[in-house]
Amino acid sequence: MKKTIGFIGTGVMGKSMAHHLLRAEYSMYIYTRTKEKAQELLDQGAIWCENPTEVAKQSDIIFTIIGEPKDVEEVYLGSQGILASGRVGQTVIDMTTSKPSLAKEIYVKAKEKGMYALDAPVSGGDTGAKNGTLAIMVGGDREVYEKMLTIFEIIGQNIVYQGEAGAGQHAKMCNQIAIATNMIGICEALLYAQKAGLDPETVLKSISSGAAGSWSLSNLAPRIIKEDFEPGFYVKHFIKDMKIALEEAEKMELNLPGLAMAKEMYEKLALQGEELSGTQALIKYWD
Repeated sequence: MKKTIGFIGTGVMGKSMAHHLLRAEYSMYIYTRTKEKAQELLDQGAIWCENPTEVAKQSDIIFTIIGEPKDVEEVYLGSQGILASGRVGQTVIDMTTSKPSLAKEIYVKAKEKGMYALDAPVSGGDTGAKNGTLAIMVGGDREVYEKMLTIFEIIGQNIVYQGEAGAGQHAKMCNQIAIATNMIGICEALLYAQKAGLDPETVLKSISSGAAGSWSLSNLAPRIIKEDFEPGFYVKHFIKDMKIALEEAEKMELNLPGLAMAKEMYEKLALQGEELSGTQALIKYWD
């Protein structure tokens, strides 16, 4: 018999992920701050809950993908949170990009209650979520990861066990660090092409499959050319991720000047009113 799934957070990413699980015929209880954002999933058979407590009481496996670390802390560790209402044998999987230290805290407190916790942040943006091709970076107990693998395979393709609790979040920081300066390079390349009188789309045909190739170049550069700044991943969430990465780097006495520069550029973009745009809106920095 299939496990019952709880899903908290049905934004740009979560909505598509929950959709894939529903299509795989899992029973699902969902909660998100704005019920209207979950309506499509409710129409597909998901059952609405008024708060995380209700989700926890009804579900065997609970997925969360929400906004900030403070939201994760509230949803998991608050008096009305998942762990307060959880039971022995439940598995909780946080797919939010959050603090490694918080992932470890959730793991320890879940274990005290006889529950299992994984941190499993994702990469691939709205396209990966819609296509079920997300990269998933998992931290926690390997045996729990292995039990959850068939479910992870419904929403992702590149699923890698990274290590103990918090390791998934550390791996996601590596991902975000690589993207941060890559996006600067993509924008500068497109600006250079334009100034040189080249057709940006033709340039992309050459450079996207060469040494400069990347997911961002293939998926976000075309959106920049079309002036499509709808979010696959919000600017405000990227700034949050970069802050976490810089904080973690400081703890390790590691200097990351490229990341620091990218964060400053995105913060300026946010002050210009672009915090709800997609990360590809960085091109507007040069305006």
